[in-house]
Amino acid sequence: MFSVTILGNNSAVPAYERLPTSQLVNMDGQKFLVDCGEGTQLQLMRYKVKYSRISHIFISHLHGDHYFGLIGLINSFGLLNRQQDLYVFGPPPLKNIIELQLQVASTRLPFALHLKEIAKPGVLMESDDIEVSCFATDHRITCYGYSFCEKRVTRKREEAGGQPRRYAFCADTRYSEKLAEQVKRYDLIYHEATYLDDQREKAELRYHSTARQAALLAKKAEVKRLLLGHFSSQYEHLDQFEQEARAEFPNTDLAKQGVSYML
Repeated sequence: MFSVTILGNNSAVPAYERLPTSQLVNMDGQKFLVDCGEGTQLQLMRYKVKYSRISHIFISHLHGDHYFGLIGLINSFGLLNRQQDLYVFGPPPLKNIIELQLQVASTRLPFALHLKEIAKPGVLMESDDIEVSCFATDHRITCYGYSFCEKRVTRKREEAGGQPRRYAFCADTRYSEKLAEQVKRYDLIYHEATYLDDQREKAELRYHSTARQAALLAKKAEVKRLLLGHFSSQYEHLDQFEQEARAEFPNTDLAKQGVSYML
């Protein structure tokens, strides 16, 4: 199974029962957490995710709505007597931040915590079946998107003509044709849509995108399917986001909390 479960889909602050960014990627039982906004732990419990099986956490950037839930999750892992290693990737100075938080609380973890700072785009981890890599996005501070790619398919899917599947989490970004090349012909991409297109200037100024821009990127990249997220708290209702994007790229859906999207 290859799926993406949305834990949080809002930007900046919680609003209208929408929580800041977090997703769980499941690749044949191997679980990866992408971003860890405030409330991520509660969402994992609410949706009955066995988060002890999360082996890697990937943080896109150091705006609080994307990582303020991380230290709480790490601490809970310790209190629950986790034994298996945990790998956390993100831009500097994430390692120093987490180490300081653990130090001032005199926290001793019962598992090995590997804090890996990303120096440049490239492959972060791989196995015989999976490759996870990162790519730069156009945001106000250093920010990385992540791609999750199968390296081979099962014999059954191969016999049916299936190809290795690819998912990209495009993180916070302005519209970028360079990014479109990075995710060319992916099966599924998640792209932020903080604003509707009548606020394009505001989006540009704040290094964000509109729903229409996300759809135009998906069209240019020739992807199969688009998920929209990172909605501004100024919007209570989100139907217009879907409508605006579908006018340019019909195979668009809102990234809804608690929903698992299959590849």
